[in-house]
Amino acid sequence: MELYVFMFTLAALVSSEKVVHEDFAVTGCSDTEEDDMVGMDGEELYHSDFIKGEGVVTLPDFADPITFPGFYELGLSEIQVCKANLATAIKAYKNPQAKTDKPQTSIYAKDDLQLNVENTLICHVTGFFPPPVRVSWTKNNEALKEDSLSQYRPNDDGTYNIFSSLPFTPQEGDIYSCTVNHVALDQPQTKTWEVDVNVPGVGPAVFCGVGLSLGLLGVAAGTFFLIKGNNCN
Repeated sequence: MELYVFMFTLAALVSSEKVVHEDFAVTGCSDTEEDDMVGMDGEELYHSDFIKGEGVVTLPDFADPITFPGFYELGLSEIQVCKANLATAIKAYKNPQAKTDKPQTSIYAKDDLQLNVENTLICHVTGFFPPPVRVSWTKNNEALKEDSLSQYRPNDDGTYNIFSSLPFTPQEGDIYSCTVNHVALDQPQTKTWEVDVNVPGVGPAVFCGVGLSLGLLGVAAGTFFLIKGNNCN
């Protein structure tokens, strides 16, 4: 089993009455994985992309994103420290069996569904420990290569969550699936999602129409008898 070391640090800016902001940093490493991310109030501020060799600021412009020269290089140094700690841990603890938590997976569309309008499918995997997880997609039982993984994010209970996103254009009847592999699973966990655009039912419109018609007939009948009654007087 692959041993994975994750370090999670948390700091809070405290006033005399309450916690104002809570920031956190996550650094993880293994023989195949590297992860370094900084966030605040549950949102990611920036992370190091070790594949592209650059730092990535993830907040939009209106949120006043934080950046500074050398934050990618800082991420590289954090990974070197993580790998040194991993080597020490393996030697000291003789590669022990890690406690594991099974992931929970859900799949949904980012935006309201419209046929032939580009959208994004999101596969949310949460509640797992330790990282990493492997996520793969299929469309109509055919494997897809287009997917994007977010950084690992900590949950309050010490487990982690991650998102995989897939751009797609909905076509009626298409079936997508998201498959998750994790060390705690006896077999891969798969969730499916089918393109199904519901057409509004005619029932409510029919009932409204009938009700309106009966109401108008009632008013007409009442007016008729009122006039007849006045004439009798």
